[in-house]
Amino acid sequence: MIKQLSIATLALALSAPVLAEKEFENHNNMMDHGDGHLMDMTGGMVMGQNTDTLPGGCDSIAAVKEITVHAGHKYSEKFPGRMFAFDVQEYQFEPCTKLTINFINDDSVRHQWMMHGLPKYLYPKGMFHLEVTGPGKISGTLIFPPADKTYLVHCDIAQHMEKGMKAQLKIGKGDGDLPSIPGLTAYVIQDDYSGSNPEESLADTVVEEITQMKNKVVGNDSFFSGLTVIGLAIGLLLAPLLARKFKGMAIGEVIAYIFSLLKISVEMIVKVISWLIGLVKK
Repeated sequence: MIKQLSIATLALALSAPVLAEKEFENHNNMMDHGDGHLMDMTGGMVMGQNTDTLPGGCDSIAAVKEITVHAGHKYSEKFPGRMFAFDVQEYQFEPCTKLTINFINDDSVRHQWMMHGLPKYLYPKGMFHLEVTGPGKISGTLIFPPADKTYLVHCDIAQHMEKGMKAQLKIGKGDGDLPSIPGLTAYVIQDDYSGSNPEESLADTVVEEITQMKNKVVGNDSFFSGLTVIGLAIGLLLAPLLARKFKGMAIGEVIAYIFSLLKISVEMIVKVISWLIGLVKK
């Protein structure tokens, strides 16, 4: 009997580490693999770290900031239908800010905090990436580019982003809001349990309204010709200012900045068209 109890006790003792939950780990002793890539053997990883190289167009560090970001299931409870989330869904910083992120995983599974769309000449993968497996903390630093832009921040583990773990980070004024950010913007595909067919899409409605407006208000191409002349005049006036703005920026950043200006212009045009549609309907 005593022998049997001893064997059972030994078996329980050997199995205890397997059954025990992983303890919180501070990943502060990682190996540097170069190009801003650091990792350890216990589930911590940093990719794309940049602590001292200025992006093109930044004459100096505008500000030095530090934030703490939590990730876990409990932060999704305020978003019905979501499974995972960050504790904060939106961040905003000045261009050329040097930011250190302390990323804390409060779950027993793997989570990430990733930014996409960064200039590849400085961030080889075009992204900044923090990762922790199980409860723990990891820190990394990057320097933001100068242009106003809205970046996607998310967890890239399968289905984690779709289940709510995403946010947006705005540099300067940003260049708009991203869709399906929990608590901030409407979901691209809303949950629908009614069983009815969806109504006519917004895109089809907008196209139809614009066509009707053109037929009623424009009538000919002179209106669009006038817009072309005005656009060229504005371009000539802004050219010297843009030349100074682009000084020191890489080609990729110049293109990204131009596209951001084009996006803003398109949004303004859409607003004007919507206003004209409103007048036609009255």
